[in-house]
Amino acid sequence: PSDGITKAVLAAEALAQAAQAHGARFYGQTPVTGIEVHNGRIRAVQTPQGRIATEIVLAAAGIWGPRIGQMAGVPIALHPMQHLLARTAPLLELRGAAVEADHPILRHQDRAMYFRQAVDGYMIGSYQHEPILTDPDDIPSHGDAPLMPSVMPWTPSHFDRALQSAIELVPALRGKELVSKINGMFSFTPDAMPIIGESPDVKGFWSAQAVWITHAGGVAKAVAEWLVHGSSSIDLREADISRFHRHAYSRTYLRARAAQQYREVYDIIHPLQQLMHPRNLRLSPCHQRHCELGAHFFEAAGWERPQWYVANEGVLQDYPVPRRSGWEARCWSPIIGAEHQATRDRVGLFDLTPFTKLDVTGPGALAYLQWLTGNDMDRPAGKVTYTSMLNERGGIVCDLTVTRLGEQHFRVITGGTTGPRDLAWLQKHLPADGSVTVTDISASQCCLAVWGPHARDLVQRVSPNNLSNTAFPYLTAQPIVIGEIPVLAVRISYVGELGWELYTATEYGLRLWDLLWEAGQSLGAVAVGAGAFESLRLEKGYRLWGNDIHTEYTPYEAGLAFAVRLRKSDFLGRSALVRRGEAGITQKLCCLVLDTPDHVVMGKEPILDGDQCLGYVTSANYGYTVGKSLAYGYLPLSFAAPGTHVEIEYFGKRYPATVADEPLFDPAMTRLKC
Repeated sequence: PSDGITKAVLAAEALAQAAQAHGARFYGQTPVTGIEVHNGRIRAVQTPQGRIATEIVLAAAGIWGPRIGQMAGVPIALHPMQHLLARTAPLLELRGAAVEADHPILRHQDRAMYFRQAVDGYMIGSYQHEPILTDPDDIPSHGDAPLMPSVMPWTPSHFDRALQSAIELVPALRGKELVSKINGMFSFTPDAMPIIGESPDVKGFWSAQAVWITHAGGVAKAVAEWLVHGSSSIDLREADISRFHRHAYSRTYLRARAAQQYREVYDIIHPLQQLMHPRNLRLSPCHQRHCELGAHFFEAAGWERPQWYVANEGVLQDYPVPRRSGWEARCWSPIIGAEHQATRDRVGLFDLTPFTKLDVTGPGALAYLQWLTGNDMDRPAGKVTYTSMLNERGGIVCDLTVTRLGEQHFRVITGGTTGPRDLAWLQKHLPADGSVTVTDISASQCCLAVWGPHARDLVQRVSPNNLSNTAFPYLTAQPIVIGEIPVLAVRISYVGELGWELYTATEYGLRLWDLLWEAGQSLGAVAVGAGAFESLRLEKGYRLWGNDIHTEYTPYEAGLAFAVRLRKSDFLGRSALVRRGEAGITQKLCCLVLDTPDHVVMGKEPILDGDQCLGYVTSANYGYTVGKSLAYGYLPLSFAAPGTHVEIEYFGKRYPATVADEPLFDPAMTRLKC
């Protein structure tokens, strides 16, 4: 009853008139022929009618976006795709209709189609065909296009099956002529999300592209906030222009992934479902060993990452793992639970090569990191600090670890998928005097982690260095030797166990794995995939950026106040945190335990109290050590006290859950610091 229809052209015209009333000027029939960039900054836009000097270009060009971006040297990872839409002749059943649409929008999910009333006829839209890709350079000009540049010739062969499906669902359409037929174009990206924000390469070039009409109002508001205030009140991590890794801009990759997004427009996608092409783009130096152990690979940011290892099937005999069925059992194996418990009980070997590794160097490095992070970076060489980078609102832009390697040398470690975005943020805030350099060394360094109660025994077997707790305490880093290999060992753990992250040059990676693997066999060492990595971190209560923390939340709300030092020198976001601290938080991230351990949720489900929606699940998994089904989510303070009862809705069913003290595993941190 509350649905409606917006005529895009009329809406745009109304907005244009409102903008003109506030001083905006529009130039019709005026193509952009070039964009001037000087010293990495926008200077002007060129047109046949003259040059427009400007420091800001906001490209909202949709299917023409890659061409506009190319003028400024900014790659835009979207691809135009054709889409068929037809309108029928008048229907007897709608004779006398006087309004655009009384009927609700109709969607035929299984046939990837939609329908809507158009006064006395019906409109039929279809995705039920193989994608029809159009290169941006092949879009005709206004003068050459028969109707308009965004409409291509009708292709009957792509609509035959759709018409039959339409008649099956709406018999009144049988035999009706299609009086209007268009093959319109719109934009698809590798991940089906818009491309929003300022280019990390050209200052002043902004994008608001690959935006569907249903999202346009929200995107416009967010971009306006971002332009005026420096950040958006809505987190835009999934739409950020900086999110793509370099391979995503290649024509082959972009066409393949964009086409698959078109195919899946109406599909119900499992949150762990994998795209199958292109694959094997980025391989760890240990990839051969993973294959030999029967790794089941998931892809992230082009990296092939083991999710679990078939070779560990026998480990299931030692550890009970609750079985799953249905939706939550897809893309899952009980081996994940066995690897999880083997790490807690013995020792696990993890390949963390996809981590993003950045070196921050120069005489201004310390002051620079002090300004960009909430924690105190003025620590002695060899110390490791967990911290966050914040925006002007105090929202968490990135969480990271910073290891001080020297007076003017810091090593920053962030997630493998967030690397381009995190690097862009660091580069955006570099001082103009050249006193700081940020270097991405990710490709030149691999990382293996050894975690578990036998981690020290394992590494000590192949290293002459003293790895005792006294000689090598928690949250410190030292150069050591493992076998013949020089390694930077960092004593930190994302799974809540004793151990180290071991960094070395990529060419040494395979040898490092073999040395550690051989030394660990008598200790019961197992290779551990990302599935157990995720359940281990959640059981320990560690936050995951993009799920549990992002720019809509402050460290205080996220339970990360320990990583904020207001008494140090001023830093980005400090004023906002002070204001939030004085006003007091109204919500906080809470650990929820489902009352029935057999129930498992996947994440993003609503958290309810009766008819009131309190929040949503940010992360969820089974805690194989504590034997409980876990979920995290932000709750109002009145519901955040341990013992509070709520419900989580999952596939129409409500599962009772109880707020618990966190972390559930090793709250005293004794295993980490032993």
